[in-house]
Amino acid sequence: MMFNQPSVRSTPSRYAKGLLCTGLLLLSTVASTAQALQASLPDFTTLVKKNYESVVNISISQSPVELDARTRLPGLNDEEVDDLLKRYEEQEQPRGFSESEALGSGFIISEDGYILTNNHVVESADQVLVRLHDRRQLVAEVVGTDPRSDVALLKIDAGNLPVVSIGNSDALEVGEWVLAIGSPFGFDFSVTAGIVSATGRALPNESYVPFIQTDVAINPGNSGGPLFNLDGDVIGINSQIYSRTGSFMGLSFAIPIEMAVDVADQIRENGRVTRGWLGVIIQEVTMELADSFGMDRAYGALVASILPDSPAANSGLAVGDVITHFEGRQIERSSSLPPLVGRVPANSDATLQVVRQGKMVELTVNIGELPSDEELRQNVRSPAAPRQNVLELTVTPLDEQTRESLGIDKGGVLVASVEEGGPAQKAGIRKDDVISTIDNRPVDSASDVEKVLGELGDRKSVAVLVHRADGPVFLALKLDD
Repeated sequence: MMFNQPSVRSTPSRYAKGLLCTGLLLLSTVASTAQALQASLPDFTTLVKKNYESVVNISISQSPVELDARTRLPGLNDEEVDDLLKRYEEQEQPRGFSESEALGSGFIISEDGYILTNNHVVESADQVLVRLHDRRQLVAEVVGTDPRSDVALLKIDAGNLPVVSIGNSDALEVGEWVLAIGSPFGFDFSVTAGIVSATGRALPNESYVPFIQTDVAINPGNSGGPLFNLDGDVIGINSQIYSRTGSFMGLSFAIPIEMAVDVADQIRENGRVTRGWLGVIIQEVTMELADSFGMDRAYGALVASILPDSPAANSGLAVGDVITHFEGRQIERSSSLPPLVGRVPANSDATLQVVRQGKMVELTVNIGELPSDEELRQNVRSPAAPRQNVLELTVTPLDEQTRESLGIDKGGVLVASVEEGGPAQKAGIRKDDVISTIDNRPVDSASDVEKVLGELGDRKSVAVLVHRADGPVFLALKLDD
C-alpha cells in the first residue's frame, strides 16, 4: 500500500515567506514611527539663523585694589621693597594693573544699540565690553540696573543692528519648547534647548520676580542671554540655575520678558525703577488654616501683619484676611502676590478680594511705592513658620512695653505657661508667646480667651495669631486632637 508523503518543503517555505512579510511590515512600521517622531520634534535651525546675530557676548574688566607693598612685606626696609617692586615690574608684561574678565551674554533690543542683560553680569564692572556676532568689540555704557529684578540696560555706539522680537511670556505653557543662545564658559553663540518646567516660580530672596523654570542647559556665561519660544520671540532672560556643583543640573530660571522690558523702559524714561507696594507680611495658607477660615481648599495669601504707615494700613485690609484675588487674578500661592503688586504703578487703585470670617469681601487699596531695602529692613520682621494643633495654656495680661516692642496696637495676652507634653506644647506654642486674636477676634484677657473658645461650638479648628520677637504668625489649632 502506498501513501502520499507530505512535502517537507512546502510548509517551511510558506513560513519563511510569512516571516519575511512580517519583518518587512515591522521595518515599515518602525520607519513610519521614526518619521512621525522626527516630524513631531521641533526644528530649531531656522530660529537660530534668524536670531543668533542679535545675541552678544559680554565681558567686564575690574581693576584690582592697589596694595601698599610695605604693609604686605614685613621685615623689609624701604630700599629692599623698592628694589623688589622694580624687578617685579620689569618681569611683568604689560605693566600696570592687570584686568580680570567675567563672561556673560545679552541681546540687542533696538537698532541703535540698546542691550538687555543681567545686573549680576555687570554690577562690579569698571568697563563693559560687548562683542557682536561679526567679532566687533565695543565699549558699552551701563544706562541703568535694577538689582531687585537682576536686569541691566546697556548701550553701545552702533547703528543698524539686528534686533530680537519681543514675545509674550504670560502666554507660556508648561511643556512648551524653548531655546537659549549664549556663551557658556566663553563658548560664543552656543545653543541649548528644552521645555518650560514651571511658570511663576518664586525663589528665596526674589519676591518680585515670577521666574520661568526650564530644563534648558544653562551654565556660567549664559547669564543675561535670551530665552526664545518656537516662534523665535524672546520670552525671558536666562538668570539663575539651581546647582550643587556650580554647573547645570536640570533647573534653570529666566526672568519674564514683560518684567525685563518694563524695567528697561523705566530706566530709559526715569533713570530708576519703581514698584507697587501693599505693606503686608503674608504667609502660605495650609489646609488646616483654610479649614479654620471656612475655605473649601487652600489657596491665597494670608495677611499675618500690616506694616504701619503702609497702603494696607490706610485701607480696609485687616490681619487675618486671606487675599484670594488681586486685580481679578487668582492667588494660588502667597508667593504669587508680590510680583502682581509690584507691577502696579504707585498711587493707583487696585481691587482685592479677601476671605474674612468665612465670607468673600471686595476691597480697593491705593498702592504705594515700594521702599528701599534699607527702609524695609527697618520695618519688616519675617514671620516664623506656622505650627498647628490644639490650644491649652495659661495666659496673663500683656504689659505696654511688650506690646510696643512687638508692634501690637492694642490687646493681646501673654502665654504664662504651657502644659508639659500637652497639646499646646506639641503645637509649638511656647511660654512668652503673645496671642492677639483667636478666630480673628481680639483677646485682651484670660476671660476673653475663655469666651472665644466657648463660642466656637462644634468647630474643629481655629486660627490663632501669635506674636514673637521674629514676627507675627498664624497657627491653625485643631480642637479635636
